[in-house]
Amino acid sequence: MATWNSRGLRGSTLEEFINRTNEIYQENGLALIQKIPTPITPINIDKQTRHITLAYFDQKSTVDYIGAVQGIPVCFDAKECNTDTFPLANIHEHQVAFMENFEKQGGVSFFLLSFTKRDEFYYLRLDMLLEFWKRAKEGGRKSFRYEELDPEYFLPRQRGVLVPYLDALQKDLLRRD
Repeated sequence: MATWNSRGLRGSTLEEFINRTNEIYQENGLALIQKIPTPITPINIDKQTRHITLAYFDQKSTVDYIGAVQGIPVCFDAKECNTDTFPLANIHEHQVAFMENFEKQGGVSFFLLSFTKRDEFYYLRLDMLLEFWKRAKEGGRKSFRYEELDPEYFLPRQRGVLVPYLDALQKDLLRRD
């Protein structure tokens, strides 16, 4: 069973960046995206600071974020990678199943990846992830490389927006029509 401190706070910087981006999008009337908290049960609590020092996850989480962009339901998960190879083991089958079902209901699902070594963000479309997922299921590589990604979906730096994913979402929507 995974415990809260076994994974440290990986991804917390990326999530802070995404949370701030979502605040900016909401302030400008562009999107309403909420962070979905992962339900935990505390095991140890530091009595002086009242901080949880050990906990376990109550249930499998689905995605990190869910909401709407200009009336379009969206859900996404945030992942960090400190090399040019992203292990598919970092994405769980129940997450993929949720995202596929979300899309069947008319929503858009994607991943926001942070390649920390390169200081770059990437919008990974669900259909592209499913290609990598299928390859792994068929006995192929259980990861994908930075070079395999579609260059159009790297997120360019923008002033005032830390993880500017709305333009990539727009490209994703246009290719679906």
